[in-house]
Amino acid sequence: MKGLRAVMIGLALGLATATAPAATVKDIAGRTVTVPDNPKRVILGEGRLFYAMALLEGKSPFARIAGWQGDFRRLDPQTYALYRQRFPEIDRVPLIGNASEDTVSVEKMLSLRPDVAIFSVSGHGPGIKNPMVDTLTRAGVPVVFVDFRDKPLEHTAPSLRLMGKVLKREAQANAYLAFYDTHLARIRTRVAKLAPKDRPLVFMDVRAGSMDAVTSAGKGSVGEFVDIAGGRNLAAALLPSPLGQVNIETVLASRPALYLATGAGAPDAAAGVKLGAAVSAEQARASLIATGARDQLKGLEAGRNGRSFALWHHYYISPYHIAAIEAVAKWLHPERFADVDPNATLRDIHKRFLAIEPTGTYWVNSR
Repeated sequence: MKGLRAVMIGLALGLATATAPAATVKDIAGRTVTVPDNPKRVILGEGRLFYAMALLEGKSPFARIAGWQGDFRRLDPQTYALYRQRFPEIDRVPLIGNASEDTVSVEKMLSLRPDVAIFSVSGHGPGIKNPMVDTLTRAGVPVVFVDFRDKPLEHTAPSLRLMGKVLKREAQANAYLAFYDTHLARIRTRVAKLAPKDRPLVFMDVRAGSMDAVTSAGKGSVGEFVDIAGGRNLAAALLPSPLGQVNIETVLASRPALYLATGAGAPDAAAGVKLGAAVSAEQARASLIATGARDQLKGLEAGRNGRSFALWHHYYISPYHIAAIEAVAKWLHPERFADVDPNATLRDIHKRFLAIEPTGTYWVNSR
């Protein structure tokens, strides 16, 4: 294994000397990284970083992806299948691992001769402390960290701008961020006029019904969607991390006004909330009602009163989350956001920036 790694590193070093450095960037982890000019071969440390890369690559979203982690294929098979219909070459993108950090192979990455690697600071792929980062760097492969998961509202814009600079897609990044900022500013302006007493308490049930334990979002991740949309995220006071398990008795005693689940189950999923590219609104609603009625949540008033809602789980790592925030704002404050149409926002994202048309259901309420 060590011999193979040495060969791979030597090979990569040889390639690196032939590629002239073009720019120095500071990534989301605060690292200063020199990247080559207009890289042709890009490794994605998490497959679902594709959501961001697709915004920048327009009608040819796979042209520069030299390899990726298998989480996109395994954890979001609905979107993967949608892209496969138009881009069958998606099945030929090499995998650097399955769906967890410990399955990633640095030898595999080096064998793909990448010009640059883009990793998430946390999640399913190699994180900031993974020794693979040093191995790749010594082999001449610059590693750039981004974040769409831990601090989506703080890091989405700089992460997308960073990817735009690395990929020489700055114009595309700026165009999407102008769209994103316009929609986000509308939410912020209206929510700023709310009195604290008018912000309802919300319990988020992350990947609802798909695990025995009850998981929620604390400070960060999808928990930020509640706060920016004019609510109070219950688990922000219970969890020190973006995601974690909560005591359901504490949740019930807090009497949240709204129940908000996340899920991404396929139409034939046995448990959990069904949402995504292949799911109808009827399937999504029925799964939400069933998930909210499970034994652990029978004491939750919000569920009994029809104040139950659900979001597509993968918004927790996608810059398309601006549409999800609009959906949450409408649920929390229907009169204040009566004119806001998250479905239209999602259609606009696809029409203006992506290579495919949207299908399926990405949010639903229980009524």
